[in-house]
Amino acid sequence: MPEPTTPSASRHVFVYGTLRRGGVRDITRLHPAPHYVGMASVAGVLYDLGPYPGVVLGGPARVTGEVYAITAELERQLDAIEEVWPQQTGEYRKQAVRVQLGQPQALSGAVELDCLVYEINPARAAGQPVITGGDWLGHLRQRP
Repeated sequence: MPEPTTPSASRHVFVYGTLRRGGVRDITRLHPAPHYVGMASVAGVLYDLGPYPGVVLGGPARVTGEVYAITAELERQLDAIEEVWPQQTGEYRKQAVRVQLGQPQALSGAVELDCLVYEINPARAAGQPVITGGDWLGHLRQRP
């Protein structure tokens, strides 16, 4: 029996870097197309790894991103992009975490949702610059 593909039956993913709308790997250009849920934030520290960012989850800081409802087929594509499937490189790992929908400044009364997040291996982020403010696209606009 095939898996359901409606957004209500899908999993959710939180994207914070190149997969964000307008990013070089814009998730909205993948097929089957994801369903945009909204802006969100997650507890973590965002690192600049050159052409892409990595988040280390946890702590008091917030990282800005977007939430999408995705099908199992699209999840497999994301796993391949982040190199956690079919063979893991050890750079990223897929985690299920609770994110808060809405902008990071409006956390009181925020709606929470369980999402997949691709977290960078903390050893890979060690010594890399922290992106103050936790917003990859905002950071790119400020780069020289």
